[in-house]
Amino acid sequence: MNLQHERILTLCESLNLPFVAQAYPLAAQDAALAETAYSDFLEGLLKAEAAGRNVRKQTMLTRLAGFPAIKTLDDFDYEFAQGVKRSQIEELAGLGFVERNENVVLVGPSGVGKTHLAIALGYRAAQAGIKTRFTTAADLLLTLTTAHTQNQLKSVMHRAINSYRLLIIDEIGYLPMNREQANLFFQVIAARYEKGSLIVTSNLPFGQWDATFAQDATLTAALLDRLLHHARIVPIAGESYRLKNQRAAGMVKSKRETAPAA
Repeated sequence: MNLQHERILTLCESLNLPFVAQAYPLAAQDAALAETAYSDFLEGLLKAEAAGRNVRKQTMLTRLAGFPAIKTLDDFDYEFAQGVKRSQIEELAGLGFVERNENVVLVGPSGVGKTHLAIALGYRAAQAGIKTRFTTAADLLLTLTTAHTQNQLKSVMHRAINSYRLLIIDEIGYLPMNREQANLFFQVIAARYEKGSLIVTSNLPFGQWDATFAQDATLTAALLDRLLHHARIVPIAGESYRLKNQRAAGMVKSKRETAPAA
């Protein structure tokens, strides 16, 4: 390393250009051999910086999202999941619904791929530079209830709810809520209405949601009105994907096998 190279690295560090510093030695050698124009050499270094920063941003947003695992749309089994239209998912993958502050509601029984699709769409959003957060309904309610008890609900709503362009809430309907929890959950839906996008998953048809929300039909109707007003509904049917190997081995019977004869 010569003195000029050291000065360049020092300047890159002071100007916060780590990827220019990383790419410079090899780029300088290639440019000398190919007699590259100065403008092309500079453009190449700036492209390296931009690409490096984009990868760093994608990594940061993916970590910030809190996905329990990384799932992609390429890994989704459309043949197994009944009723899922590939064209609809591919349209959602364009992320136009986030730009329009619309919601996506994935409804179906346990194990049919709702969470996979929710994570895959969220991961696609994070890779596109969209600030995303994944949580389960149970974890969200625990956060909100604690904040409410500690008189910190406003700050938590801003930090954990409203600061994300895309919020994913998994497993609505698996656990019933008391009235306070139902009111807190309603505040989340109301706060994001036409201001940010939601992806939610549920094992319950909409007609049974009041059983989750403290048997409060009025609150449930108001919640669904806001959630579904600008929403793409993705119904999914079929058997649990997680139990397919057990069914193939005869350890678990399918719904068809256990259904009573007509």
